[in-house]
Order: sequence, then structure tokens, then C-alpha cells
Amino acid sequence: MVLAVPLRYRPTSAVDPAKMPEPVRVLFLCIENANRSQMAEAFARIHGEGVLLPSSAGSRPASEVGPKAITAMAAVGYDLTSHRPKSLDEVGSGPWDYVVTMGCGDVCPWVPSRGQFDWDLPDPREGTEYEVALVRDDIERRVKKLVRDLRAPRPSQ
Repeated sequence: MVLAVPLRYRPTSAVDPAKMPEPVRVLFLCIENANRSQMAEAFARIHGEGVLLPSSAGSRPASEVGPKAITAMAAVGYDLTSHRPKSLDEVGSGPWDYVVTMGCGDVCPWVPSRGQFDWDLPDPREGTEYEVALVRDDIERRVKKLVRDLRAPRPSQ
């Protein structure tokens, strides 16, 4: 049985929206948008709530999310079955705050952003369950670090 990600407590007191920082628009980009970028988007939704506004896309999107990615994410309590592969046309070509390529090299197109990261990750599509879990866990660590880095106070300019 796959559990949905629980909703976090949200205070009901009024918060001045002008004092709230805007969420950072992050695009996770790979070739098929079926495995790595889907898992990254999911972890960004889990760990980056209020900080990240994540999306994912592929340069040549697959027809469906990879079953191994679905299984790997179900093992950590996230239902990836509601996700679907998307093209850059569907999510918009930018500008994004940050673009994170997932090890797709020259196949990933340049997308306008103020910052770009390349997470050189192996494609878990043909991996064993254990190998897919290793990639999943690596993606989660990287997303958590990205969230921490973006939450850190920035020096005044």
C-alpha cells in the first residue's frame, strides 16, 4: 500500500505575504523525465515546501513514469503514479531560478535560469531494485542540500 505524503501543520494566523520570500522556481531536467527528474521533483515537493516551486521535464519525454522509479518512491511513502513525463514546452522554457540537469550531458538543452547545476547521476532505468534505491537516496540527499542552501541567508548586496 502506498501512502500519500502527509500534509504538514499550517498555522492559521495571518502572515504578511509581502514579508514571505517567493518560492524558488526549480526545473529538474533529464532526457525522458521518467525516473531521476521525477524523483527529484517529488523530493523537492516533500522537503522544499514553501522554499521550492519544483517542476520536471525531459528533452525527449517517455510515455510514462518508470515503474522502477514508482516502486522506489513507494518504498519511501511517496505515490509517483500521479506524475507523468512532460516536455519543456509543457512546463515552459523559462526563465527559471535554477535548472538541475540529471546527468543527461549534451542531450539536455540549455534553459534560461540564474543558476544551473548538473547532478551527474546514472540513469536507473535498467538498474536493479538496489541500484535504483541508491540513485533515489542520492537524489534525496542532493535535494535536501539544495533546500538548505537556498534557505541560508544571503549576504546583502
